[in-house]
Amino acid sequence: MHIDARAERRIGLVSLRPRIAVIIPCHNEAATIAGVVADFQTALPDARIVVFDNRSTDATAARAEASGAELHREALRGKGHVVRRAFADIEADFYVLVDGDGTYDASAAPALIERMRAERLDMIVAARIAENDAAYRSFHRLGNRAITALVRALFGDRVSDLLSGYRVFSRRFVKSFPVLARGFEIETELTVHALELDLPIAERKLPYRPRRAGSESKLNTWADGLRIGRMILTLLRDQKPLAFFGAIGFVLAFAGLALAAPVVMTYLATGLVPRLPTAVLATGIELVAFSAFVCGLILDSVARGRKQAKRLAYLTIPAFGE
Repeated sequence: MHIDARAERRIGLVSLRPRIAVIIPCHNEAATIAGVVADFQTALPDARIVVFDNRSTDATAARAEASGAELHREALRGKGHVVRRAFADIEADFYVLVDGDGTYDASAAPALIERMRAERLDMIVAARIAENDAAYRSFHRLGNRAITALVRALFGDRVSDLLSGYRVFSRRFVKSFPVLARGFEIETELTVHALELDLPIAERKLPYRPRRAGSESKLNTWADGLRIGRMILTLLRDQKPLAFFGAIGFVLAFAGLALAAPVVMTYLATGLVPRLPTAVLATGIELVAFSAFVCGLILDSVARGRKQAKRLAYLTIPAFGE
């Protein structure tokens, strides 16, 4: 059967139509989930809208199903567990990850996906612009700025809103990303993974609305802040071990020298070592400092191998349209 050139172009366009999945992690978001699903159904009418109910005790699951979303359940509590399950089970070309609290602008999703396609990106982060003070509590804003500044200093300065819950990913990113986080620190892990591998990413400033009546934030400023800080230290240890253990070694070496200086000065002046315990302690600290430097050097080679393995896993997945 003969197919003319115009028909071939039409078939090609159909074959290049992307599969889009909107992943919405939820825990007790009965007040907002139906509206969020409806907004994304309007913005992305051909997308697969998937709500992951994370042990909700209210009517979140029932309202998500009633609104027409595909419902999945994740028994392990924490956003990181939800993202791990979603990235493993859902098949798509582009993934929109968004919170179910109704604070993000669903109408921006088509433009984000189009930019992903046009610039061949692997991640776009919706950097939040609060519409008013009620949308973004001062402690949360301060904590986000501090954590973002730390990550920018340690891993790269290409992201200005580390904790944004509205992101778009390529299939390449999703299927090569080893999720380890359990809770809200997942955003930190997602960002550092992209920065570590120098993946093509971008940001877009979008409005951040206050929560609707009846919806409460699940973020605990201090507890989750500590967990995010611990995640940053873990990622620094695993991905930049020479810097991590080198810093420990430097601090210990300085402390050892500070303890040893009076002992050495006394020995040079009198030929005696009256403070033998201090001399032994200083020597021990210097040995530990040297061991830390050596550990950093060895683990840096291991980290380089792990980074190469991640890059190869990423490259085994073709980009959309290839």
